[in-house]
Amino acid sequence: MPSPQEQKTSSDAPQQQEKKLKPCCACPETKRVRDVCIIENGEEHCGKLIEAHKACMRAAGFNV
Repeated sequence: MPSPQEQKTSSDAPQQQEKKLKPCCACPETKRVRDVCIIENGEEHCGKLIEAHKACMRAAGFNV
């Protein structure tokens, strides 16, 4: 039977994994669309997609 310390550690693990989301892996849907737009049209024509990706990143807890 695990000690109370071990039980607490194992129950905290899922929360710690969520907080360790890397910026490169967050918001893949908005990132993909934004990147394609920038490659095909240039950054100056993709402002709405760039802002949508920034909003998604902020919602995921990143400071952008």
